[in-house]
Amino acid sequence: MSRIIQAGAIAFKIVDDAVLILIVRAKKTPTDWIFPKGHIESGETAEVAAGRELEEEAGISGELVGPAGSLDFQSGDEMVTVEYFLIKFTHDVPRTEKREIRWCAYQEALTLLSHRDAAELLKKALPIIESHRN
Repeated sequence: MSRIIQAGAIAFKIVDDAVLILIVRAKKTPTDWIFPKGHIESGETAEVAAGRELEEEAGISGELVGPAGSLDFQSGDEMVTVEYFLIKFTHDVPRTEKREIRWCAYQEALTLLSHRDAAELLKKALPIIESHRN
């Protein structure tokens, strides 16, 4: 079985002392809420790919905070590993995909995320996110 390595972004911003998390609708299953993710292109690092996917899918640019962990899942005949990175929102950029995006409170994100392992990844990332309050 082949393995695909992808990169993803857990984007956040702090507004009025509240942590907001960005989620997007999945392309293959539009009822699902997920973190932006996708293939790493030739010559890209996983960190660069995570930032690019965030821009393409959500129209968000940000500052790389660091790794957030990885998740594995099966897609058809392939195993997929997604390396996620925490990215702190800095500004909006034009996006190339027309997906629904949503900034939501931390607890709401935990509830809306369609995959429990993604919610667990977010829980583990919270202390790092909290450390970026200004």
